[in-house]
Amino acid sequence: MAGGGGEGESLKYTPTWVVALVCTVIVAISLVAERLLHYAGKFLIKKNQGALFEALQKIKEELMLLGFISLLLTVFQSRITEICIAKHLTDDWLPCSKSDESKGDDKSIDHFQSSFFVFGRHLLAAAEAPNGQGYCEKQNKAPLLSLGAIHDLHIFIFVLAVVHVIFSGLTILFGTLKIRQWKQWEDSIQKKENDPKQAQQRTVTHVQEHGFIKRRFKGIGKDLALLSWVRSFFKQFYGSVKKLDYETLRRGFIVTHYRDNPNFNFYKYMMRALEYDFKRVVGIRWYLWIFVVLFLLLNVKGWHAYFWIAFIPLILLLIVGTKLEHIISQLAEEVGQRHTAITGDIVVRPSDDHFWFHKPRLVLVLIHIILFQNSFEIAVFFWMLVLFKFDSCIMGEVGYVIPRLVIGVLVQLLCSYSTLPLYAIVAQMGSSFNRAIFEDHIQVKLAGWAENAKKNAAQRKAVNGSSQVGHKEPPSNVQPPAVGDESRMEEGRALEIEPK
Repeated sequence: MAGGGGEGESLKYTPTWVVALVCTVIVAISLVAERLLHYAGKFLIKKNQGALFEALQKIKEELMLLGFISLLLTVFQSRITEICIAKHLTDDWLPCSKSDESKGDDKSIDHFQSSFFVFGRHLLAAAEAPNGQGYCEKQNKAPLLSLGAIHDLHIFIFVLAVVHVIFSGLTILFGTLKIRQWKQWEDSIQKKENDPKQAQQRTVTHVQEHGFIKRRFKGIGKDLALLSWVRSFFKQFYGSVKKLDYETLRRGFIVTHYRDNPNFNFYKYMMRALEYDFKRVVGIRWYLWIFVVLFLLLNVKGWHAYFWIAFIPLILLLIVGTKLEHIISQLAEEVGQRHTAITGDIVVRPSDDHFWFHKPRLVLVLIHIILFQNSFEIAVFFWMLVLFKFDSCIMGEVGYVIPRLVIGVLVQLLCSYSTLPLYAIVAQMGSSFNRAIFEDHIQVKLAGWAENAKKNAAQRKAVNGSSQVGHKEPPSNVQPPAVGDESRMEEGRALEIEPK
């Protein structure tokens, strides 16, 4: 190793200009990425997009977490490769059989040499013999994980994070473009409501003849209830939300939660609520990492696990879309059963009872799982394509790979253009409202108000306790009773507006 130039040379035999050059490039790329995220955050703050700014912060947190995972793999890679296990334990649960390895070595090497990751893989391969396999082979055992496998795992984690963030962003982007068409409906509704002539007209509405009821409610009975579920299933594929649906659900929300302001802009509120939910979708929660580990475990040759796993997000997406459509039908059914004719327009009653386990947020959790599993499928495909190429044994047979891609694209489109817009409006049909009902600057003031109320309450308790025990007069800086009563009233109001 004394003579320079070999691909297995350590840093002490590497020219200093090479080290400086590589460090410069890495630092420059890192600084550019950091500045881009910084200016993106400033732009969102300038445009008063507080929710999207929080989503950007969530992306930064995920990148830091993945960077920490990568750091752990790098620091402990020598220790991992020196963990030895019996050789017969490495003969089962393989993505590729040992016979496939002997047949495909030459092709894999040619592909690696044309790959972006060629330099890192050659360094790892050169270092592997003395540090990893050599150590375990002396004991007639096999390493738990080779350096090459650790390197592949590094790349997989990076690709998974990038694909998940990109696909989540694309879903929100396409869904938002779809929802923006509803702005015209909001403008026309407000224009009609602000017209004094139409506001004075009090017409009698025959409920069964109303367009919303006719489209959503077909009658009472077990057969008709089953038919309602079937119609909800197919309705998510075409015209999931019409203008009459939007207008009726909007009216039900305003009458239930914002009766004092009939001109409330429901569209803006709905968009803000969707932005707040986006920061939840873009993150990778702990239970999603369990899915990753489980999927990696099941990637055994002959099982075609990734093919069958591809159906999970599709099935979940169809179930969620059907449920959201059926909630609208349930709201129509309640009105249809309760009234024959009413004065004015029909009003639906939002309630948590229509959602699974009375938890509207559970739908968002399922959408999060759907998007992550779908992005996981796509990430695995690109990871295998880059490292092992399309016709490798780990990729699987073409008859299983192509359907996976088709299902992934289908899930992405259906979630963007149907399920997400459905969720955006139906999620507001719960018993409580989202904190997005207030503008960002009002939320900041309310948060400060609630915090001050809590501090005042704690201070009063401390003063009352000390006066009862020590029989002392309260300090001079304590607020008078009138102010305390006002603080108590503030605290009560703060609790009333606690966001869901």
